[in-house]
Amino acid sequence: MALRVERDKESGVALVTLDRPAKLNAIDLETAGELAALWVALRYDENVRAVVLTGAGTRAFCTGIDRGVTVPQPPSPYAVDDPLLRIGPKANDLWKPVVAAVEGMACGGAFYLLGEAEFVVASREATFFDPHTAYGMVSAYEAVAMAQRMPFGEVARMSLMGTAERVGAERAYAVGLVSEVTEPGGAVAAALRAATVIAGYPTEAVQGTVRAVWSAKEAARTQAMAHAPALIALGNLPPDRQAELFEGRGRAGDGPPRVR
Repeated sequence: MALRVERDKESGVALVTLDRPAKLNAIDLETAGELAALWVALRYDENVRAVVLTGAGTRAFCTGIDRGVTVPQPPSPYAVDDPLLRIGPKANDLWKPVVAAVEGMACGGAFYLLGEAEFVVASREATFFDPHTAYGMVSAYEAVAMAQRMPFGEVARMSLMGTAERVGAERAYAVGLVSEVTEPGGAVAAALRAATVIAGYPTEAVQGTVRAVWSAKEAARTQAMAHAPALIALGNLPPDRQAELFEGRGRAGDGPPRVR
C-alpha cells in the first residue's frame, strides 16, 4: 500500500499520508488508484468529518507523477490520458474539508492534490515549484489548479520558471497559496488542529460551506480544464526528448534553483 490512513473517531479527523518517501512521495499508477478509491470510501465514512493530507518524511510532500510510470496515450491531439486527474478529493465527489500539510518539496503533479484541498499549511522549509516547462511539457492542469489560489502573475512565473526557481513558504503565504506557516516538522500538527476544530462543527453546515466556496470558482475552473488535453498534446515534446531533459535536469543552468 502506498497510503497510510489513520482515523481518529474522537476528533472525526482522518490523517492520510502518501507513503513513498524513497520516491519523494511521487505517485505511480497504484498510488493514483488508491487515492481515488480512498476519497470515494471517505464519502461513506460517517466517522470522518475532516481530512488532513500529507507526505511521509521531511524531504517532500509530493513530487508529482513517478517518472518510472509509462502511460500509453491515444493517437489524437485532442485526447490525453492523465492518471492524476482522479487523485483529488473533489474529482471523486468528496466534499468533506481537506487540509494539506506540506513539508519539503511540493511540485508538478502535487498541485492536483493541493488544488483540491480547502487550504494548505506548510513548514517554513517547504518549497513549491512546477518543473514542466524545463522538461518540455505543458503545465496545464497544474497551472489551472494554482490559478484558483494565486494571483495571475505568480502562477505564470512559477509555471514558466520551471526548475530554475522555487517559491518558499513565506512567499507562498504572502500570495495566498499557504494559509499558515509552521516551524519545520510542525505542518501536520497545525493542520490536525485546524481540521479538529472544523470536524467539531455540524457536518451539514461544513460540507455546505465547502460546496459554496467551490461553486464560486467552479465554472471558470471547469472551462479552463477542458482546454488542457489539447494544449498538452500539442505542446509536449516527445517522451524520449522529455527523458533527455529530465536526465540533464532541464536547461535552467548549473547552479541550484533560486528560492524566493
